[in-house]
Amino acid sequence: MEHSVALVDDHHLVRTGLAAMVNGLGGYRVTLEAGNGRELIDVLAKAEAPAIAIVDLNMPVMDGYATIAWLREHAPTILPLALTFDAADDALVKAVRAGARGFVLKNARPAVLKTALDALMLTGYYYTDDTHQALQRHPELKTREERERERVLEQITPREMEFLLHVCSDAEPTYEQIASAMGVHRRTVDNFRIALFEKFAIKSKTGLVLFAMRWGLLK
Repeated sequence: MEHSVALVDDHHLVRTGLAAMVNGLGGYRVTLEAGNGRELIDVLAKAEAPAIAIVDLNMPVMDGYATIAWLREHAPTILPLALTFDAADDALVKAVRAGARGFVLKNARPAVLKTALDALMLTGYYYTDDTHQALQRHPELKTREERERERVLEQITPREMEFLLHVCSDAEPTYEQIASAMGVHRRTVDNFRIALFEKFAIKSKTGLVLFAMRWGLLK
């Protein structure tokens, strides 16, 4: 199955090269192209919405920040990935605040772009260490996503977090093995599991792993 991608960039040659890169990654196909945000809006009125929109931040008529903000309000199912040559904190923070689900530089290698697209489809977000560090340098500019993550973390006790990290281990331990590793009775582990299920409407072990990935709890 291929996920559809829209490219929004005012440079035709850049779009052509980027489209070739995306189409060559496997699993993704460019289905829409636009030279600025206004063109994208016009195209979306007549076409099926893509899964992801790769949006250049610096464009005439309607720039990437305004485009991403419009997508967040009017087309929330489309995941915006900000694209730019500018790695400055201000650009990054402004893009995230507008609603960007990730941030990729125009000189990024295909493997990095593939990682970003895969992360968007799996978790809805692609935030690198650089993104987090920039936001930490501007604590007053926390995004809604960060505030939600903080509220999530506040609801998880240290022992529940320990249990959750065991669940997400590559070794895929059973609940009995987790109980042994934590030095508690199996019933205690069940209590951790039930507590997390109830707090966050999770229904399965797989759901716990996806939850941890969704909120960036895995190292």
